[in-house]
Amino acid sequence: MTRLRTIHRCTDCGVATPRWVGRCPACGAWNSLVEDVEEVGPSTALARRGTASGPVEGAAPITEVDATGGMARPTGVDELDRVLGGGLVAGSVTLLGGEPGIGKSTLLLEVCGRAAGLGRRVLYVSGEESRQQVRSRAERVGAVHPELWLASEVSLPRIITLIDQVHPELLVIDSIQTLHDPELDSAPGSLVQVRECANGLVRAAKQRGLPVVLVGHVTKDGGLAGPRVLEHVVDTVLSFEGERHHALRMLRATKHRFGPTNELGLFEMAEVGLVGVPDAGLLFLSDRRPGVPGSAVAATVEGQRPLLVEVQALVAPSELANPRRAAQGLDPGRLAMLLAVLERRAGLSFAKADVYVSAAGGVRLSEPGTDLAVCLALASALTDRPLPEGLVACGEVGLGSELRQVAQTPRRLAEAARLGFTHAVVPASASGFTGMEVVRAATVLVPLLGLGLLNG
Repeated sequence: MTRLRTIHRCTDCGVATPRWVGRCPACGAWNSLVEDVEEVGPSTALARRGTASGPVEGAAPITEVDATGGMARPTGVDELDRVLGGGLVAGSVTLLGGEPGIGKSTLLLEVCGRAAGLGRRVLYVSGEESRQQVRSRAERVGAVHPELWLASEVSLPRIITLIDQVHPELLVIDSIQTLHDPELDSAPGSLVQVRECANGLVRAAKQRGLPVVLVGHVTKDGGLAGPRVLEHVVDTVLSFEGERHHALRMLRATKHRFGPTNELGLFEMAEVGLVGVPDAGLLFLSDRRPGVPGSAVAATVEGQRPLLVEVQALVAPSELANPRRAAQGLDPGRLAMLLAVLERRAGLSFAKADVYVSAAGGVRLSEPGTDLAVCLALASALTDRPLPEGLVACGEVGLGSELRQVAQTPRRLAEAARLGFTHAVVPASASGFTGMEVVRAATVLVPLLGLGLLNG
């Protein structure tokens, strides 16, 4: 005889407690426990499924293990293959997360259409839309193909049955939060349902050598919804990012068992769907107006791709006791630190001014190599003096105003030279590049003085 009991389960580590507490007793995370329901008795999910999920594979010397079984197979979408290190691996499970409306379903339909066009049978299971709705989107992105099979299903056992009937070479589940296992009494989307359905799909993928892609919802903080164990059981976690009011979309891997996690895929949302951007050189500079105060070009690197991004700053007088500090595409904490360095070390006062800083084009700058460009843009906006045309900057700014070297400086400047930039400001310790006039500076004061952004 089974019965239900109410518990509280940590979304980070999955530990259960009989009552809510502010801090998880296992992992120490704050406010991570949410209410859930579990079964008590012999008919638990583990007892129903048994302790073994299939025949036990014997151990073998590592020299006798066939390495070709882990080879990636291209998806047909070049930017996705770039992030995955070549494509999807047989038996792998990939989790794709992103905000609602960012284009996750559109991207996966394009992947399904390309794979079907290459003669691979694909099963697309939608738990949120009907087959007619998916067909309508597939027509828009050009993914209609006889080898692409559609199903509108949320029951895990029925999905497993569909896999055995269709025998696909690629399975897409949109989304994992909509699935439920009838053997569990929890509601769809609960921690238990998400965890058990994910485990069931992982077992199915490993047993059949089937690559599976799961779509995951995200929380308001941008993290994947559901238990943190969901990220642990899958092989790859992809993050699809971008501003909803901009056409740019960025794809990153935050976890990847079959390759590196430092690659970046760029897409542009068009009428026909998502279009890959193989050369992002002029993508962020196409609408730039030279000679405007507060505009600086930063040479940054996302993964292995050098990018040139315009950093814009606006400094306006304010009568507020606490002037505004707004950052779009940059870390607000980093902006506050750079403002403090400029005030304390360079004597530039922002105390009675509103400060707005933005990375043009909807890109998010997270690496410290953009610090110098942000400082130049702030000083240019404050003094109302434009920076010279053809100038690019890269370097990390320390609390003592010193400029620190950043990784792959030669690649950054090579990309800048290719796009027509003639001058660069870099840290004094940087070396190993030619092709443009380079100013090496030990502190941020040197370029500020040289560009006339300080009085002395």
